[in-house]
Amino acid sequence: MRKVKIINNPSAGRNIVQKRLDSICKILMDSGYIIGKYSTKGKNDAMNETIKSCKEDWDIIIACGGDGTINEVATGIVKGGRKIPVAILPAGTVNDFANYMKLPKSPKKFCEMIIKENTIDVDLGRINDKYFVNVAAGGLLTNVAHEVPVEAKTILGRIAYYIEGMKQMPRQMFKGINIKVESEEYTSEEEILLFLLTNSSSIGGFKKLAPKAQVEDGLLDCIIIRKSEIQDVFSIFINLLKGEHINHPNVKYFKTKKVIINSDQEVQIDIDGEFGGKLPATIEVLPGSFRILV
Repeated sequence: MRKVKIINNPSAGRNIVQKRLDSICKILMDSGYIIGKYSTKGKNDAMNETIKSCKEDWDIIIACGGDGTINEVATGIVKGGRKIPVAILPAGTVNDFANYMKLPKSPKKFCEMIIKENTIDVDLGRINDKYFVNVAAGGLLTNVAHEVPVEAKTILGRIAYYIEGMKQMPRQMFKGINIKVESEEYTSEEEILLFLLTNSSSIGGFKKLAPKAQVEDGLLDCIIIRKSEIQDVFSIFINLLKGEHINHPNVKYFKTKKVIINSDQEVQIDIDGEFGGKLPATIEVLPGSFRILV
């Protein structure tokens, strides 16, 4: 009999997601699975429960939550030292990684995915002593995700991000940051608006922000948007919707296994939608270190 541990963030998403999870539990139990359910209460709960699960005899983990919850589960897998397959049930505001992977949301299709047990090993990123599933970023508007109140995310969904972004855009638009980038592929000192290291192409709800990204290529995609005149910023963001922003002269885009980013200013880092410390940062890829059901 297969044993499934559910790690659920009850504050993520809305009631419909929790009802969906109840239906999944019923289908799996009717199919002969043993189910254990854990609900998080605060930060790092999902990570710690995953580490604990790695030391026990669970066959599969279901991670129900947003990008932050998935990040904690992936971190727990790495720290726990056992690559338990993870089924991701998206329940957050944006769900970039789950949307990129086109993972099922309906209870029936989700359970079919678990029963089939088709898996792939995807890359993770490591930034200093932390890990990320989808993205690490700094600069323009990258603080929005972790500054929007949880209550606003729950009630307003993605609109909460747009509202906060519109509030912060005027004061951040002309505020460049000085960084030094060092990698085998690209080294530079320049004034920028934004940098991102990403595993998938979908970031902040934009599906083509890193149009060449692949989760199994053993590389991270680096995007640097240099400080620009206002008309260039608008041009970059308009082309971003089509994935053509990477051709703009004020955008640098390259793939790398490792990059070091430093600054003489205080620059916060966002990791999968959560506050992840400040520069300096050494960012590198961990190829195939996270096994997910697809």
